Amino acid sequence: MVLHSISLPPGVLRGDAVRRLFLNTLDPARHASFESLRGVRVSAHFFVRRDGLVLQFVAGDECAWHAGVSSWRGRERCNDWSIGIEIEGLEGRSFAAAQYRALARLLRAIVKQYPIAEIVGHEHVAPGRKRDPGAGFRWSRLARALSASNVGVWPRMQRSR
Repeated sequence: MVLHSISLPPGVLRGDAVRRLFLNTLDPARHASFESLRGVRVSAHFFVRRDGLVLQFVAGDECAWHAGVSSWRGRERCNDWSIGIEIEGLEGRSFAAAQYRALARLLRAIVKQYPIAEIVGHEHVAPGRKRDPGAGFRWSRLARALSASNVGVWPRMQRSR
């Protein structure tokens, strides 16, 4: 499982641009920052909005293009074998309480259906290239919410904030 953060335009929350990006209907003319996304084909299995609403774009057993060039524990091409969850937000900034609650519910449901061993960030599977979900994501809070499940949250030694 790979967690990401995203906002489109950068720093703008609660719009429809992320949904449009994952549906490949984002109009590059709508914002100057979208021009760099022209022709980009990306996807995620799930998207967790600021208010906790969860949208699904790709079935869990299908490949989504969320991690790019990536590897975890010596295993390359994380897109081929992981589930990607995008969380509405900006790396380095905090996430909403509703998002942590929704994310925990979603993760508990996913681990009942799929053999998920660990939950990591994009920053961990593509170090140096990606930094999300970033310093604002409270891994310790997620670990507490999932303490009764058999899934590991990495990094394990994250300070509480």
